[in-house]
Amino acid sequence: MDVKIAKMKKSDVDDVIKIEESAYGEHHWSKESFLNELSNDLARYYSAYDENGNLVGYAGCWQILEEVHITNIAVSPEFRRQKIGESLLRQIIDDCYKNKAKYITLEVRVSNKAAIGLYEKYGFKSLGVRKGYYQNNNEDALIMWTENIFYDKFKTEYQKICGVK
Repeated sequence: MDVKIAKMKKSDVDDVIKIEESAYGEHHWSKESFLNELSNDLARYYSAYDENGNLVGYAGCWQILEEVHITNIAVSPEFRRQKIGESLLRQIIDDCYKNKAKYITLEVRVSNKAAIGLYEKYGFKSLGVRKGYYQNNNEDALIMWTENIFYDKFKTEYQKICGVK
């Protein structure tokens, strides 16, 4: 599916919350949390829209100096497995290049094999575990990092995945 990715707007937040609830159940971010993130100078948030202009996914991250921390990537259940999450991840990586961020990190549920596979495809490696990280079920989180994305090895692999010669 072709998606358009743009900076998240305040008017997107109600639809973002619907996806957030379906993705994370009762332990999800509030509308106020997203609105606060949109005015946070360290944060960058993106919305993914289908060809009809419907919001189908979103992602967010914080950049602190040379490091970016991905806070969330979520896709509406009926649009999963259509590379929308991958498109959002690529947007974040591309912005890291533009903004000179060298390293990307995130936490992901140990049970979320699809997300872990996506992150590994893009060069993330598990460098530890946060025990009992998720409040709703005390599930552990993998801590995943990239190497320096400006290293030739990472850039070459990323360009290959993206189809750039």
